[in-house]
Amino acid sequence: MVAAVTRSQVLAFRVRAQQLDRDAGVLADTAVLDIGVQDTGPDGAKWALANRGVEVSRVSGDELVMVWTIRGAPHLYRRASLPAVAAAVEPFSDADAGKRIFDAAKPLKAAGISNLDALEAVAAAMRSVVTRPMVKGEVSTRMTALMDPPYLRFCRPCNTTHMYEMPFRLAALRAGLELEAGTSPPVLRPVPGFARAAESSPRYDVIRAYLRLLGPATPKQVAGYLDAPAKDVSARWPEDVVEVSVGGEPRWVLSADTDKLGLEPVTTTRLLGPFDLFLQARDRPILVDDPARAKALWPVLGRPGAVLVDGEIIGRWRPHKSGKHFRVQVALWDKASAAVRAAITEQAERLEAYRQVPLSGIDLDD
Repeated sequence: MVAAVTRSQVLAFRVRAQQLDRDAGVLADTAVLDIGVQDTGPDGAKWALANRGVEVSRVSGDELVMVWTIRGAPHLYRRASLPAVAAAVEPFSDADAGKRIFDAAKPLKAAGISNLDALEAVAAAMRSVVTRPMVKGEVSTRMTALMDPPYLRFCRPCNTTHMYEMPFRLAALRAGLELEAGTSPPVLRPVPGFARAAESSPRYDVIRAYLRLLGPATPKQVAGYLDAPAKDVSARWPEDVVEVSVGGEPRWVLSADTDKLGLEPVTTTRLLGPFDLFLQARDRPILVDDPARAKALWPVLGRPGAVLVDGEIIGRWRPHKSGKHFRVQVALWDKASAAVRAAITEQAERLEAYRQVPLSGIDLDD
């Protein structure tokens, strides 16, 4: 018989799996680094690690590495695991590669170039160009001069011809390139001694990692997270999974994790960054079931962060810089207790310590 799992059990499972309820941890046992921590916005990857108990101020510069991977976004990983990560984030097939590079696939197909061959060609060119730290714009200019017409497009905003963006980003790790931390525009540089692993390990397998951290889930949801075809994900679906029912919908969880679905509710408060992994699940109605609230939390542009209290998202927040200080504006969806307000204030002060910028105040509306 298929077990029924409640929405609150799903949320508690994810909070625990992603270690949002722990006070202290180290990089080696920080689970989200297995799938990658997206670094978008001022409170990006390192704030996500801080929210999971990592003392980021004590992390040395050579312990972590930033690379373009899933959906072409910059993600942070343990440097020592990069060869396995590189194998794990590779497209599953030529069709998958075509889906991940979006409109760049059309001219390649017309020219008789496979999507995987195209990524390899772009990687080879990048490898020849980036022999030292180089700003992305310089790399793009030199790459444009090297690549044939099927790899190029006319960009109206720039009023010039340059490479398609997604093949450029997705080929960078193939070329053995990382992103220099804290650079904008991004600086690419060679990864010392880089060699991609022959195959991924279960720890970094992106399908298993999604199920472990964002389950229970369906192949379609995992495919949405990866920008991959659902057919490719289904063909690689793990055998050691158990079917459960969430709101009457069949989903799957790794068999090793089934006992973690029935645990007691979590008790934790966090100010999640806009692209925190908890918010990256492809079943947003599970996270926020009110359409108006979901629209405010996930706008097309300018995402706010989310206020997480005891497994539930109860509002959104934004930091506002003012001179040498900053304020935190919090908009809660319902009236909050004094204890919740105090916990949110404590997390804002934690953000102050992380940013090392004075906090001038908290605007808390409910």
